Amino acid sequence: MICSCQKQDSAAEQQLAQRKVELDAREEALIEREKVVDERKNALDERENALAKNERATANAQMIPPDVQTSDMAPDAEQAKVERDRRIQQLAAEFRAMMPDSSKMKAEKDRMTQERLRQRQPGLEELQSQKQRKSEMSGGAVFPAPEATSPTPSPALEPTSPTSSPTP
Repeated sequence: MICSCQKQDSAAEQQLAQRKVELDAREEALIEREKVVDERKNALDERENALAKNERATANAQMIPPDVQTSDMAPDAEQAKVERDRRIQQLAAEFRAMMPDSSKMKAEKDRMTQERLRQRQPGLEELQSQKQRKSEMSGGAVFPAPEATSPTPSPALEPTSPTSSPTP
């Protein structure tokens, strides 16, 4: 009989030990949940305090007449929205003004090209006349300049007779 009682006691002790382990695990999980709840409660308390402080500041600002308020006080939400929208429109207009107009840029480019051509024309004519003088001094024949180098032919370089021959 002693033997059978000991077996029952050890089985009961094992069950008791297993239940104790399960109970400890549940207790740990419950402690973790309580910690999370406490953290959330603290965060909510902080938010509530900040909101109450903000509401008190708003109430105080509304008690002061608008003509007494200074410029460093925060404007109400509607004024802030209007000011922000006005500033956005102003910045958009400034950016548009900074961006070059493509038609103006094309006209300026054409004008610059024409100016460069006008500046080069006298230089080309002078070079051609110098070349003509050198060839006359050396006794060689005078050939007209190719038309591709000058957009408008110079009257001095046009041949005087349509059937001139290169040899005298």
